[in-house]
Amino acid sequence: MKNIKLGVVMDSISAINPKKDSTMAMLLEAQQRGWQLHYMEQHDLFLDHATALATLRPLRVNSTLDNWFELGEATTQPLSNLDVILMRKDPPFDIDYIYTTYLLEQAEAAGTLVVNKPQSLRDANEKLYTAWFPHCCAPSMVTSQPTRIKAFLAEHGDIIIKPLSAMGGASIFRVTADNPNVNVIIEVMTHNGKTLTMAQRYLPEILKGDKRIILIDGEPIPYALARIPAEGETRANLATGGTGVGQPLSERDRWLCQQIGPTLKAKGLTFVGLDVIGDYVTEINVTSPTGIRELDQQFKLNISATLMDAIEARLA
Repeated sequence: MKNIKLGVVMDSISAINPKKDSTMAMLLEAQQRGWQLHYMEQHDLFLDHATALATLRPLRVNSTLDNWFELGEATTQPLSNLDVILMRKDPPFDIDYIYTTYLLEQAEAAGTLVVNKPQSLRDANEKLYTAWFPHCCAPSMVTSQPTRIKAFLAEHGDIIIKPLSAMGGASIFRVTADNPNVNVIIEVMTHNGKTLTMAQRYLPEILKGDKRIILIDGEPIPYALARIPAEGETRANLATGGTGVGQPLSERDRWLCQQIGPTLKAKGLTFVGLDVIGDYVTEINVTSPTGIRELDQQFKLNISATLMDAIEARLA
C-alpha cells in the first residue's frame, strides 16, 4: 500500500499524558508503519468557498515521556491531501464541534476517510444514542422539565442525573428521594427547565466497575476495562480517580456488542467505546474513546494496530 498520510484533529498534544493517552498510542502505531503524520487542532481547520483546508504541522511522536512529540513547519493544505483523518477532539460536544464536523464532511466528500464519520458524530450523541437500543439499556429519561425528573426519581428512588454534552464524569450527580438538595440539583442541571438533561436509574453494579468495551468496525476487543470507583465516589471514570482493571468480556457483554456493533459499523463509527454497568449499556462513546493503553498493558494487546488494520482495509 502507498505511504499513507494521516491527519489528526486533537486537543493540544503538549497537554496530554503520553503514557495513558489513547490518541498517542494510535499515532505511535501509524508512525511505526511508515505513515506520515500531520497535526492540527480544531481552530486550524477552515473553509474557503467549498474547500476544507487546515494549517497542518508535520508530526513525529516518541515513546519517551519527557519529549513525546516534535512538530515541523506549518503549511496550509486542503484536507483532501490527506488519506485519513482521526477526529480525536475531546468533548464538550458544543456548536464549534458540530461546525468542525461539517468541515470534515467536506473533506470526506473530496475523498478523505474520516474516523469517525462526521455525520455519525453528529447523529450519535454519546448519551442520547443509547435510546436506539432500549433493550440494552436501563430505564432512562431525557427532559428539560424538573417535574418529569422528580417523577422519574419517585418511580426509581435512586437515579443518576447527567448532562448530554460533557465527558470524564463531569457534572454527574447521584440523587436519592431523600436528598435535601434534589430541587437545586435539578434546577442547575436543567438550567431552570431550559436544557435537556438525562436521568438514568442508578445501577449498584457500578461498585464492580463501569466497563469500557472497545469496538473496532463493530467488533469488540475481547477484554473490557472495568473502571472501579474510588471509595466514597459514585463516578468510576479514570479522570475522577477510578481504577482500571481489565477483565474478559462476559456473555452478556458480547450479546450487547452483537446488538449494537453492526449498526455502528454501518454508520461509519469505526472506533467506539461502550460503557456498560452490570447488564446495561449506559453510554456509546464515539468522539474520542479512551482506555486502550490500560488494556494493551494488562493483556499484551495492540489495539491501535487493530484500528490501523481496519483503516488500511478501508483505504485499499
